[in-house]
Amino acid sequence: MNNNTTYQTDYSELLAGQEGSAQALLIRHGQVGDHQSVRTADILIQNGKIAQVAAQISVQDIDCVVIDATDKLVLPGGIDVHTHFNIDVGLARSCDDFYTGTRAAACGGTTSIIDHMGFGPAGCSLFHQLEVYKGYAQDKAAIDYSFHGVIQHIDDEILSQMQAMVSDQGIASFKLYLTYQHKLDDDAVYKALSQLKKVGALTTVHPENDATITIKRAQLLSEGKTEPKYHAQSRPLECEAEAVARMINLAKLADDAPLYIVHLSNGLGLDYARMARANQQAVWVETCLQYLLLDDNYYDREDGLKFILSPPLRPEAEKEKLWQGLIDGSIDTVATDHCAFTYAEQKQLGADNFAQCPNGLPGVETRMPLLFSEGVMKGRIDIPRFVELTSYQPAKLFGLYPKKGSLEVGADADLVLFDSNEKQTITHDLLHDNSDYTPFEGISCTGWPVMTLCRGAVVACNGKFTGQAGFGRFMHRKPFSA
Repeated sequence: MNNNTTYQTDYSELLAGQEGSAQALLIRHGQVGDHQSVRTADILIQNGKIAQVAAQISVQDIDCVVIDATDKLVLPGGIDVHTHFNIDVGLARSCDDFYTGTRAAACGGTTSIIDHMGFGPAGCSLFHQLEVYKGYAQDKAAIDYSFHGVIQHIDDEILSQMQAMVSDQGIASFKLYLTYQHKLDDDAVYKALSQLKKVGALTTVHPENDATITIKRAQLLSEGKTEPKYHAQSRPLECEAEAVARMINLAKLADDAPLYIVHLSNGLGLDYARMARANQQAVWVETCLQYLLLDDNYYDREDGLKFILSPPLRPEAEKEKLWQGLIDGSIDTVATDHCAFTYAEQKQLGADNFAQCPNGLPGVETRMPLLFSEGVMKGRIDIPRFVELTSYQPAKLFGLYPKKGSLEVGADADLVLFDSNEKQTITHDLLHDNSDYTPFEGISCTGWPVMTLCRGAVVACNGKFTGQAGFGRFMHRKPFSA
């Protein structure tokens, strides 16, 4: 005999702590979806892992909590592979650390993040920033986490450190910048691509043509054009697309090194990636919700500083080109590039000069509901494609599958329950980050995450954070494999 208790829409008693004493958890009667299909099924969770998925699971001999997920979607937890928590960009430090950032992520249905580490001291080793960032996240992260290595310069010592970063530290991806303080020239990029392929790592890149940006920015500022809209004009889409094309060609020359384009914002760059893939080149593409939903008209608003990020928001026509990429499969992942600064203080550094405004937007909490509402509920993509973009492909590309991004037996019980009937209007008061605004203020959503589980623990429920700082674990990732 057991004392199983079933919790339905109101999980308040569950949140009072009863889940802590249960040996197991059964999610019953949910519409269970992965990257392949959606079906009515039960999911049994034991010891933080998925123990069974079946049409009907009996728990007569198991002491467990039962969650009635009737009329709810039960999906793999989101994996956001592009965040910037606690990053110092020189002008300011982002306002979300690894606690507030992962708290917000959990409330939005995301159960793992891979953070792009910021630059360290000039000349530092690859290991330097990894140790710094492990310190930032330890005892703070509420969900599981990893990091992308950051390459600031190339020499023989840096090249020799790449193998240990992958095999010993579990860092299976690295980021190159073609602009900013530690931008790499073509010689360094080629060497990095070649070595990263040899050691089993995926090269990710921020692609913008630094030379043209520098010239355009200086020209605009010399003409007294300092308002937020000129930020976008200083970095036109051709600057990004040219760098995408250049990286694709350098990767091909580097023995077809695998390449991942971060935060793509325009259709021309997407066309270059499509051509490369048509020629069987190993290229993958990420975009973000801001490029799917917002456009450069936002820079004309009184609060236009809120929307300064790089690459900038694009003309409205680019949004549909990116949506088409989601629909036809030429875009592989949707991330956030969450890099939050307060509008009332930090963004005001650019009040008289757009070049002094710290670049970045919040978005880690709104990624899953916005893509679900705008994609699934508006008929642009189906549920398996939603899972593919937000969880399955991120896990596959970044060495986490099948432990993450999967509903297979033995996988971590990272799950999000969506109520497709729940309607919410996004306001910052609804969210859990440490910024003072959301760029998506006032957007209406149909469908909302109502419960998030990370390794079987309920970390968010009904709009409340129920996890704890330090629960998240560092994820040692496998070497890259296409």
